[in-house]
This record gives sequence, C-alpha cells and structure tokens, in this order.
Amino acid sequence: MAKYQPFPQVGIKNRTWPDNVITRTPIWCSVDLRDGNQALATPMNIDKKLKLFKLLVSIGIKEIEVGFPSASQIDFDFMRILIENELVPDDVWLQVLVQSREHLIKRTFESMKGAKKIILHLYNPTSTLQRKVTFNMSREQIKEIAKTGTRIVKSLASAVKGTEVRLEYSPESFSDTETDYALEICEAVMEIWEPSRENKIILNLPDTVQWTTPNVHADQIEWFIKHLKERDKAIVSLHTHNDRGTGVAATELGLLAGADRVEGTLFGNGERTGNVDLVNVALNMFANGVNHGLNLHDVPDIREVYEECTGMTVHERHPYAGDLVYTAFSGSHQDAIKKGMDLQQKKNDPDARWEVPYLPIDPKDIGRTYQAIIRINSQSGKGGVAFIMSRDFGIELPKLMHPELGEEVNKMADKLGRELSPDEVYRIFKDMYLNNHEPLELIHIHSIQYENDHDLSCEVEIEYKGDKKKIKGKGNGPISAFVHALDADGIDDFTLIDFHEHAIGKGSETEAAAYVQIELPDQSKYWGAGIDTNISFAGIKALISAYNRARG
Repeated sequence: MAKYQPFPQVGIKNRTWPDNVITRTPIWCSVDLRDGNQALATPMNIDKKLKLFKLLVSIGIKEIEVGFPSASQIDFDFMRILIENELVPDDVWLQVLVQSREHLIKRTFESMKGAKKIILHLYNPTSTLQRKVTFNMSREQIKEIAKTGTRIVKSLASAVKGTEVRLEYSPESFSDTETDYALEICEAVMEIWEPSRENKIILNLPDTVQWTTPNVHADQIEWFIKHLKERDKAIVSLHTHNDRGTGVAATELGLLAGADRVEGTLFGNGERTGNVDLVNVALNMFANGVNHGLNLHDVPDIREVYEECTGMTVHERHPYAGDLVYTAFSGSHQDAIKKGMDLQQKKNDPDARWEVPYLPIDPKDIGRTYQAIIRINSQSGKGGVAFIMSRDFGIELPKLMHPELGEEVNKMADKLGRELSPDEVYRIFKDMYLNNHEPLELIHIHSIQYENDHDLSCEVEIEYKGDKKKIKGKGNGPISAFVHALDADGIDDFTLIDFHEHAIGKGSETEAAAYVQIELPDQSKYWGAGIDTNISFAGIKALISAYNRARG
C-alpha cells in the first residue's frame, strides 16, 4: 500500500473537545448560491438564484454567500439585482468569494456598490499539494499572496461609503495545510486587517478535501484556536466537505473544538461529494434539545424549492428529509414505533418528552406526517399491519388477531416481491374476514328485539350449504341469541371465546366493527370480523366470518 499513506496526526496535548457538548447555536452561513451552484452541471439562472435566496432568508440564515462576481457575469448581475432592488433584509450579510488577486478584488468591489452589509471572502490555496503541484511556490511566497490581497481589500474597503465590510479569510485546503503554517498565514492577515472585538475577522478553516477521520479535524481546529493570538477578535468558521462521508461528523466535532460558525449547503449540495448539510447539522442539534435558531418547520417545502432550483434530488435515505427516513419495514421496528406512538398520543401534551423507538424526532415538528411511518413488505410484522389498519381505515384489531392477519400480508408481499399499499393490505383483510360466505351466509336479519330486561330474541334468514332457511334463537345479547339459533338448527359445533367491538369514524358516517373468536372441538381457534352501521349486525357478521374461516 505504498501508493497511499496515513494522514499525519496533530501534535495536540490535553485536547478538550472529546469532553465538550454542543450547547449553543453557531453562526450559519449558506454557500448554496456559490459553492453549491458551481457544482451543478447546469448552474442556476437568475430566477432560480432569486427563488433560492428568498428561501434561505425565510429559513433564517443571516449570512449568504451569493456568488463569485469576479469570475461569473451571472453572479455579478445577481449581486446588482439584489442590491438595486433592495431584496436583502437589513440583518442579512451578503458574502462574496474572491481570490487574492488585485483585478478580481477590484471587480468584486464593483459588484457590491450600494450594499449595506458585505462579507468579503478572500482566499488563496495554502496546502502542501497546492504549493507543490499548482503553484510551485514556497511558504513565504504563498503567505505573501494572502497579505497582498488583504492590503488591497483594506484599502478599497476604507473608500466605500455606506457599506459595512467584514473580512473573511480562508487558507484554502486548511485540512491538508500544516496547521502551524495555516495559523501563521491567518495571523499575518489579522495583523494587516486589524480586527477588533466589535468588528471581528472571520477565519474560515476549510476541510476542502477530507483526508482523514473527523477526530483529526477536531484536533486541527482545537490546536489552531488554542494557539491563535487575539482569539477574541476572530470568528472561527468551519467549511467541511464530504469526501469520506463524514462532513456532518467533522462539523460537529469542529464545534466541540471551539469553532463559532458553520458554512454549508441545504442537503449537502457541493463539489464532488458535497458540502456539509446545514439541515442535517441543525436537526441533529434539535434532536438533542439545542435551539438551532433556524426555521425548519417545513422541511418538505424547503426540499421542494431546493430540488426545483438545483435540479438535484434528495436521496430516499437522506437524514431527516428523505422519503423513507420515517418509514419502517421491519416488523419489530414497526411494532415498537406503534407502541411508542400510542403512548405519546396518550400523553396529550405536544411538549411532552419525545419517546418513540427508532424515531429521534417527531416528524410533525419538521412538516413531515405520520402517513409513511410504517409501510408493508415481506419483512414487515404484525405491529406494522395493525398500524396501517388503524391509521388508514380506523380498524382497531384485537391484539390476538395481529399475527393472523400479519402472516397473510407477509405471504402476499413475499409472493409479489414488492411493497404492499395500504389498500392492498385492506383488501387482504376483506378477503380473509369480510368476503367469506361459505358454508354459512347471512341473507337477512328480520328482527332483533328484547323480550324482557334480560332476554333478546332474533330471527335471521341464512343460507347454509346451499339451503336457505329462517332460524330463531334467544340469548342475553344479539350474538348469544344468534348462537342459540344456530344451535337449534344443529349448526353450532363451536364455542365463543372472545369478542371486541368499536366505532369507525364519527357522526352520521359512523360504522361499527366487531371481532369474534371461536374455538372448535379440536381446540383450534379462528377469528372473524364484521362491519355494519348497526353494532348488533356487525357482531353477527363477525361470528359468521369466524365460522366460515373455521369450516370453509
């Protein structure tokens, strides 16, 4: 493995970040309109950039990198539209990226005329690879590029009237720049810029390429902060990419290491494997009870605008936003979720502590619904099937019925080799319990009436094995009377052992559901179900359903 070498560790002693906890909201900065946009095969036009800008403002992001105006005419024009049409709220900073080159810096200042708040994001590559491969320059020469650019920015900023200019400096590819050298350059920039506690400089430390594990990134950030002179005059910013799939972890550990600010994009759009996902980081904080300070109450709407503007799609398994992240196919997961949801509902308090297995947050809090929490395939279990029946159709199956229906649903899903829709699950329920008419079929219930305070009689027309007849019986309830009627006709060879009933729906549309379990002489047991607008009729239908399942 000589081709690849281990990434060097940071020589840090007594690191503190492993014992820290994220308890405060970082400064959020979106780079969707610059870093995310330049990563698109077809970059956004002005209309799409405007729509996405308005979305970012509505989310509550106060620092938005809107483009690279010295490198793109569309970005330049976009800046002018935002400023001249007064589309930027007073509390929002427009951020513009520029390389540390004089003519590009001057062009950038042209784009920002009339703006109220500007973060001028100055950068130059500093890593060993960039120095060796791209520029063939020494450390001093690279540092001089940063210093020269800072002087130019400072000179031009002093001449701008009516615009508050804050400097952000990035030693590009901080992650594979020697940490002491990155510190040296940043302090040289600070010395020229002369920040104050009231007007701090932003020192952005990009994890431009992820070369190593997040803990090493945290060590880099903590070492930098510990050794930074005049720390109180700087905002330390993170800008992590996702080459190793650990962009969120690197950001979170960087915050533990003392960083103040996070640059990223919605849903992680950006070069190569993308930037850190701001929504993911913020909702991770939310799940731990930390106020992230953003408006993420309608993630589906945010996703819709994002997909429309960028042409990108959010993966089904993307944290918090994917189509399937609040869906359980596994039977044991479904059962646990159903129980947790039932208990949560019984608390009857929207602010009650969230305690639902497998769901770190309440989907409702971010605009998702419970409609897709549980879906059914061959891996599903009885709890999931019961949840679907309850949620979609108001059918509250007795717990002892769950395995029976669940097994049939699983068989069908396995046979078809795909997920079943709720309607398909209900069709299986109907075929099992409601559409059985052999050997016993109910033709008509002529009467059910009380003869005194304790006894009830029924007269029912049935067809039994092709023979139509009227039967009569008495009992202490409709089902009891019907059972005695069957017995009088020589049909009764079972014992009624369980019965449940409930209403379906409300008001004039209310129906009743009844569930009956019978036991045969050989001790085998069968459930039946009946639905009718009359609860007494529903119970009789349930008994017939159970009998037909036993003898059909």
